[in-house]
Amino acid sequence: MYSKYIKSHLVAISVVTLGISAPTDSSSAKELTMSVWVPRTHAINTKMLTPWAAQVKEATSGRVSIRTLPKKVAGSKQHFNAIRDGLADVTFIVHGYTPGRFVLTKGVELPFLADDGVSLSVAYWRMHNRMLAAKDEHKGVKLLSLFTQGPGAIFSATKPIDTLASLKGMKIRVGGAARDVTKAIGAVPVSKPVSQLYELMSKGVTDGVIVPKETVVSFKIDKVIKWGVIVPGGVYRAGFALIMNNGKFDGLSATDRQAVSKVSGEAFARLSGLAWDAADSYGEKKMREAGIKLSTASPAMTAAIKQRTSGMEGAWIASAKKKGIDGAAFLAALRAEVKKVAGGS
Repeated sequence: MYSKYIKSHLVAISVVTLGISAPTDSSSAKELTMSVWVPRTHAINTKMLTPWAAQVKEATSGRVSIRTLPKKVAGSKQHFNAIRDGLADVTFIVHGYTPGRFVLTKGVELPFLADDGVSLSVAYWRMHNRMLAAKDEHKGVKLLSLFTQGPGAIFSATKPIDTLASLKGMKIRVGGAARDVTKAIGAVPVSKPVSQLYELMSKGVTDGVIVPKETVVSFKIDKVIKWGVIVPGGVYRAGFALIMNNGKFDGLSATDRQAVSKVSGEAFARLSGLAWDAADSYGEKKMREAGIKLSTASPAMTAAIKQRTSGMEGAWIASAKKKGIDGAAFLAALRAEVKKVAGGS
């Protein structure tokens, strides 16, 4: 569904070649299972996980393959434990779905960090390795990569949103960091799974939602949304991780562990970020075709949102300090790295 648009965004991802001329020994081949809980047509499946699985197979000369299970092995909030406990071998998780388990990763979910997915995703992976990895918040699984979606925007089914005052009292479906943003801007957060989004919007349980542009189309709420406001820098992000069962990773040969790592890490962060950006472009096009009125937040509205949400950054810095991390230094370095990646570094 995104193929037409992803061509203009995705760049060639170098595939690791190991220079092994001997034929693959089928007795040593390993098939890993992957559990996925979003719709099979979602960009996470079609433009991130599926291409990555193909890269893993090629990088290992066919010794490691990944098979997506026909059904998910657990709910979206339970997938970290499912991989840790061996119900499946590979998955992706959303950090914000398990509040309290991940503290440091919330730094990348703050408002106004980047206007795209790829620069923040790549910068996130780099800065996590430099400043956060030693705290091992993903203990229990093998962390293969980190990434974020595109910038969150504000959508409404009931009235136009052109000032901060127009959001007051609106019931907004939220997930992760969007909950704190919603409270800060005077709206009422409604915490429900994204899978229930269409039902919530179509039945009037919620007035609006804060999500990236692709989500409006992916979850078919373009049929009920009427207005959207794109806020420069984004009003929130969701942070994601690509993880593998520790035992299954350790059970690979040293050569194959290295190969899997090389097509994961920054390579997967870039792949996923580019895919999110392409999906957002597609989502915006489809929304305009559907007659949804999209606008960019005025400088006054943007400044008001920044002022209202400024406490979120201070709160995260304080929580990071308790973990032994200089949060202010991390955010400064992250923003500098975003600019480097956006500039081509």
